[in-house]
Amino acid sequence: MTSLKAKHASGLLTAGAATFKPAGEVQRGMQPLTLAGEKHGLLYVPASYDESQPVALAVLLHGAGAAAQQGLSLLQPYADSANILLIAPAASATTWDIIVNKAFGPDVTKIDLALACAFEKFAINPQHVAIGGFSDGASYALSLGLANGKIFTHIIAFSPGFAYSLVRKGKPAIFISHGVADPVLPIAPCSRRIAPELRKEGLDITFMEFAGGHTVPEPIAARAVAWFLKDSA
Repeated sequence: MTSLKAKHASGLLTAGAATFKPAGEVQRGMQPLTLAGEKHGLLYVPASYDESQPVALAVLLHGAGAAAQQGLSLLQPYADSANILLIAPAASATTWDIIVNKAFGPDVTKIDLALACAFEKFAINPQHVAIGGFSDGASYALSLGLANGKIFTHIIAFSPGFAYSLVRKGKPAIFISHGVADPVLPIAPCSRRIAPELRKEGLDITFMEFAGGHTVPEPIAARAVAWFLKDSA
């Protein structure tokens, strides 16, 4: 039997979507993401959350040197109206483990634990579970999302630099955006390379270029949300 540590070292998550245990009144709004008694980022529960109507879930990853708040801010303006539960973990180092250590490890474990907690505490719609991020967070979202397409139905990558996975499971839909004047992660060797390569693998790719730099314009974020929820009842 493959150990949990070995799975995490391969970038594989183990959280399942069938463990929801209703626990009475749920606090709405922003709050600490508490895992094993310690704070590891932020959680945002939409004001519209109702356990009788399963909520969409998005795990949002910050860029290098940023805090969990940056990840959360990517979709927080839409969370209440679109009924999206947001999880924004903080990387164990200045950025995500595969970039810092050239190996998956503590951040996979953290995200797996956060997912398990979310699936247990909230009624999640398994047809709308996304992982996304900006910059290094987008690269990490692509990397984990491609390896865990049985969990993540969607991947939202704002200005990614790469996509690296040791294994591929499932076929998540993928949204990629990138500024044509990005000075940090230039579009040509990054998204203009990544998107066609993934499309060749038979994946459903939505790729949007915009006039601008290393950022996430509001219209792009709004399009990503609409794309994520387009088949929602």
